[in-house]
Amino acid sequence: MKRRAWLTLGAVVLGGGGVVTYAVASPSDDPGTTGRAKRPVKVYDLALKGTARGKRELPRTETRQFSLVGVSWAGPVEGLDGRAQVRTRDLASGEWSTWHDLEVNIDPPEDPEAGMRGASEPLWVGPSDGVEAQVLHEDGTTGTLPKGLEVNLVDPGVVTKAETQATGPAAFVAEESSPAATITDSASPTDGTTATPTDGQTGTAPAPAESTSPAATGTTTAAPTPTDSPSGSASPSPTATTPSAPPSTVPKPPVTSRAGWGADESLSPDPSEYNPDVKAVFVHHTDGANDYSCADSASIVRGIYAYHTQVNGWNDVGYNFLVDKCGTVFEGRKGGVDLPVLGAHTYGWNRESAGIAVLGEFSSTGTTNAALASVARVASWKLGQYGADPAGTVQLTAGASQKNYFGTSFTAGTKYTFNRISAHRDGYNTQCPGNTLYSQLATVRAWAAGPVQGLKVASVGGASLSGTTYYTKGALSVKWQATTPASLVKNYQLLVDGKTVVTASGTATSANTTLPLGSHTVAVRAVHQSGRTATTTALNVVAETTAPVFTTTPKLSLRTGTVSTTDVPVTLAWKATDDKALRGVKLLSPTAATFGPTWTANNRTAKSGTASTWTLQAYDHAGNYRNASASYTPVILQETSAVRSGSWTARSSTSYLGGKSYSSGSKGAALTWTFTGRSVSWVVSRASSSGQAYVYVDGVKAATVDLKSSATLYRQAIWTKTWSGSAKHTVKIVVVGTSGRPTITTDGLVYIK
Repeated sequence: MKRRAWLTLGAVVLGGGGVVTYAVASPSDDPGTTGRAKRPVKVYDLALKGTARGKRELPRTETRQFSLVGVSWAGPVEGLDGRAQVRTRDLASGEWSTWHDLEVNIDPPEDPEAGMRGASEPLWVGPSDGVEAQVLHEDGTTGTLPKGLEVNLVDPGVVTKAETQATGPAAFVAEESSPAATITDSASPTDGTTATPTDGQTGTAPAPAESTSPAATGTTTAAPTPTDSPSGSASPSPTATTPSAPPSTVPKPPVTSRAGWGADESLSPDPSEYNPDVKAVFVHHTDGANDYSCADSASIVRGIYAYHTQVNGWNDVGYNFLVDKCGTVFEGRKGGVDLPVLGAHTYGWNRESAGIAVLGEFSSTGTTNAALASVARVASWKLGQYGADPAGTVQLTAGASQKNYFGTSFTAGTKYTFNRISAHRDGYNTQCPGNTLYSQLATVRAWAAGPVQGLKVASVGGASLSGTTYYTKGALSVKWQATTPASLVKNYQLLVDGKTVVTASGTATSANTTLPLGSHTVAVRAVHQSGRTATTTALNVVAETTAPVFTTTPKLSLRTGTVSTTDVPVTLAWKATDDKALRGVKLLSPTAATFGPTWTANNRTAKSGTASTWTLQAYDHAGNYRNASASYTPVILQETSAVRSGSWTARSSTSYLGGKSYSSGSKGAALTWTFTGRSVSWVVSRASSSGQAYVYVDGVKAATVDLKSSATLYRQAIWTKTWSGSAKHTVKIVVVGTSGRPTITTDGLVYIK
């Protein structure tokens, strides 16, 4: 028989100045147990007192430490037609939380027994030492609420000091965790009326309010055993005989054992019952807070276990598996994780299914990818033991007549079609597992069944893309990505011309290979743990080692523009080709620049009087390259170095090259320069009054140049000429004597040698 906690009465002054009666739940830990390495699980039950208008409440109440809270009532089948709310006081900060609604539309036991109670879903609130609760009739009337309404507080205790460390995610945790010590509670009263707590206090229990069945405390007494067996069910009956564990088509995920999370097996002394197989998996949420630390996950599981056995009166935790937001998988109901253990999770459908609960509440926010991946792994493994496709459907036999959340009616003994991975709400009238997690189940099915989703090549290293073809010298690094978590991927394969050349693990995201010369196709194939494969679109890749060719080596020529004593405007020209795909040309010296594959010239400046080496590099998409260089020196010839004829006037100004120039308005006046080079430009001053001049090259008239300009300009290279090679040349300037503006002003000549 269950034993009941008693209440020690006292008083507390609230923030508003009023004094209310409060209850301290006992038996309790002594003040020093918080720092102990071990603290047993405790369950405290506080009666909700009746008020007017169909309301039951518990005023702000101080208690010993607890972390999980729920509301229960007499009678396991009778539902709570009302709204249950709680608020709690944080143990560390002393702050009171906002009001939290409790999910009260909970599956009843299929075959209720004496001692069982109806109960809300438990709410994880973290370490707390105060509680306030209220239950209102749904429509606010004075309608009858169930008798024996209680607030149930669970302290999950501490199993070991190491429990404060976060448990690893399911993809990386050990197959089984280290066993924990069995928890006992020597401070529990033995007669349900008095006891001597561990801190030396004594107390006497008041009469329970509206309680028709005993409530749970931290106790080692066995809970009643529900058989979950509705009368008239056409479903296969469970058996206490331990079946064999069939092998699965997919690997078993790591699971933290009951010993690993600190299950007190004395709370569940009855033998396990087994179904013939597992045809489907129902996904749940536990309806607790989402901001828990994964280091607390084992405590949350212990709390739910204590709540199901000591509050609901079940013979074990209802779920077969529990998963936290970090992806850690916990063994739920005992009997063997690889066996078809009969659970108590989805009313009317427990006989042919397993239940997986995700810690948290997911009505408006989704769970993590780590949790979804672990749910997918567990579901595919369990269904794989019986050859079932996680993405498929199955007909299940109803064990009870009822309606689900969507209003679909079920009749006991009749078969109905379900997804192999279904939600709690698909089988029972509940919001569980919340709207957002419900929408995420499509992802879970896809991840569980395979093939790998979202597979694509992310990048190709050691190669460059031109059009639709990659070019490489041979060494290739292929990176890929997929949306299916690595824990569900058996391996990745790098394919060259359709054949596997590299096999990488499911956690890999890249692979390297060296291609022989020639054209190839390259792809990535992902092998799901189910064996199903997905392959990326093949890439065209050419391996080649032929370097580009300069059909025209770097050539430097003078161009028009402004000249200074240091910088001369020039044009750099070249021509490069490649047998496959030229990627570009780089200027390496005397300065750096990069040009596209179609470029053959670029305007730049060169240092006057300085020999400079102009080096270009042509490179292709495979990474092959070739360099070409040439050296050139721009030289400025001042006007004084020319041979003069006719009348010329010297002028001085800082605007002129070297500070001086020649000016003439005499028709036929001439200047002649002689030089050896491959390119030449004539430098002048220009204005609105400037006249014209004839230009003769090697004795032949080459051009008539008009120096007139709307703006006054100095040091302007106005005329240029370039030859294919370097040779001796003469350039002669003759004044035309233009009517109204006969004068020209010359700064000098520039040539390249």
